[in-house]
Amino acid sequence: MSRIRLMTYNVHHCKGMDGRLSPHRVAEVIAAGKPDIVALQELDVGRVRTRWVDQPRLIGKILEMEFHFFPTVKLAPGDYGTAILSRWPLRPVRTALLPVLTDRRVENRGALWAAIDADGRRINVVNTHLGLTRGERRLQAEALLGPDWLSHPDCSEPRILCGDFNMSSRSEVTCFNGICVQARWHQVGPPPLTWPSVLPFMSLDHVFFSPGIVLESVETAPGIRARIASDHLPVIATFRI
Repeated sequence: MSRIRLMTYNVHHCKGMDGRLSPHRVAEVIAAGKPDIVALQELDVGRVRTRWVDQPRLIGKILEMEFHFFPTVKLAPGDYGTAILSRWPLRPVRTALLPVLTDRRVENRGALWAAIDADGRRINVVNTHLGLTRGERRLQAEALLGPDWLSHPDCSEPRILCGDFNMSSRSEVTCFNGICVQARWHQVGPPPLTWPSVLPFMSLDHVFFSPGIVLESVETAPGIRARIASDHLPVIATFRI
């Protein structure tokens, strides 16, 4: 079996808890975790607030990883969204916005599905960032479980779904059982606490995986740099495939 390390990380447009903007510091936190695949949320590209920097491109360059960015919010100027990075070749399969409640103004939410060629074996990885209300998340979870995403015939095993789900209750998280299995709930206890990063008390960031994948460990990144670099801690899962 192959061993793979995956990280999911809401980087808060690389603005740390100390108020400092630093994609380089975020890249240092990622590099310290030694992941093969990285799913990032809340990235900026060409925005005034982050000094016009193309954050996914810069982080990918620092880490020497391939990347694909999906803008869930298009602004004037700039974009905001999610990315997948990989030390192996990666090919985007699908990018799309997820449904939102229409009775109020909400931030666009979306998902990015990439096929990663891990030494000749295809791994399907879906990165997402769900909404802030329970009703919105239910709609979005149903979409992800449906024929366009996890139930699509091309989204075969091994497959991993990860990101910032804004879900902390077990009743919500287990909605993905049967398609993908949430790492810590199913295996060895509750998922790691990730928010807020300095003194976390909620588990908002999750990794789900299909039954053919064996989880070895799941943890948050240690150290003061990880607690300061963003308002979320990254989650690192080690699998055997």
